[in-house]
Amino acid sequence: MRADALTTPEQACPIAPVVDLVFSRWTTPILWTLNEFGRQRFVELERRIGSITPKVLTQRLRQLERDGLLTRTYHAEVPPRVEYEISELGRSLAPLFATLADWSAENLPKVDEARSAYDSAP
Repeated sequence: MRADALTTPEQACPIAPVVDLVFSRWTTPILWTLNEFGRQRFVELERRIGSITPKVLTQRLRQLERDGLLTRTYHAEVPPRVEYEISELGRSLAPLFATLADWSAENLPKVDEARSAYDSAP
């Protein structure tokens, strides 16, 4: 197929749907937290992630559950308890996250240097 005949972003870049799914604003910190710390209650996730609002956290958790990347377990107790855990599908992203963490440690200083050089150029 010729490059100029491509009609959709998915055809132009087959990883685009994965990037949209996994690397949206709050998805990565949620999945990273669940992968690193295991099963979490809502308040624990909110504390660990920091600046996320409860509304946005709720929306992202629902979307991640819908996408099959995490599981939600409701415990019918008094008071009710809900826990979130990364699913096997979500856990399959761990090598990708590890690779990105390694890349970050090695290359983000180079990015900072490039930015400084660019910003200080006449």
